[in-house]
Amino acid sequence: MQRRQFTKAVAGLIGAGALTGIYAWQIEPFWLEFVKVNMPVKNLPKHLEGRTLMQLSDMHVGNRFDWNYLINSMRKAQELNPDFVVYTGDFVSYENSKQLEQLKQVAEHTVKGRLGTFGILGNHDYGHAWAQEEVAQEICIALENAGITMLRNQSASAYGLNFIGLDDYWAINFNPEQVLAKHDASQANIVLCHNPDVCDLDVWHNYRGWVLSGHTHGGQCKPPFLDPPILPVKNERYTAGRIDLKDGRQLYINRALGNLYQIRFNVRPEITLFTLEMA
Repeated sequence: MQRRQFTKAVAGLIGAGALTGIYAWQIEPFWLEFVKVNMPVKNLPKHLEGRTLMQLSDMHVGNRFDWNYLINSMRKAQELNPDFVVYTGDFVSYENSKQLEQLKQVAEHTVKGRLGTFGILGNHDYGHAWAQEEVAQEICIALENAGITMLRNQSASAYGLNFIGLDDYWAINFNPEQVLAKHDASQANIVLCHNPDVCDLDVWHNYRGWVLSGHTHGGQCKPPFLDPPILPVKNERYTAGRIDLKDGRQLYINRALGNLYQIRFNVRPEITLFTLEMA
């Protein structure tokens, strides 16, 4: 290769790298995708067939990206008029009490379901070292005031659909058996569980149904045709999307609406819209 050709080739590679970097920093972190999924639910009441359930996860309100994007995204989601809405944790990227004030501003625009709205906490909602109960309580108060029923190892029903909310696996109040040991298998049940690694623990008491999770962000950056190089889970199968656990449970991992850091590649932010079906 002649020197001039070599120089052009290097310049082209540098230019392509720069464009990819700009895309991953300024475009994809805010390029929201609404993902539609059919959700067959055992024991679903007939009057709920065809109704919609929206999942939002990992908003990460804080200082690491412009959280006005979250407000704009929720305004778009409101136009879909979902029947149920669930939030599966990591509402903030906690650094100090400023995030509580930021969350209150964002929470004024939360998407709420016509029939019910429920949420659980993620590890970041417990503040530093995932161990600040006072932070978790303040977040719950702000979200309850915004119309979200928060479930902390608790269940709640709305119009014949029962939501079982587990507290976060990495935080200080993880106690899934408190609620799973008492679940009624004759009901239409959906479990909300921030960290999908919980699916591999012996805590489920023969639960058979859907488990909605977040936490992974799909890795946020993923080379084409390859697995994401970094995932915050032990089970590397748990990346994103629907996963059949082969025991009657269906796991769905949302890719996150927000960003832990403002960089995404080949893993667009997601809001999921499920259509309920009788199984």
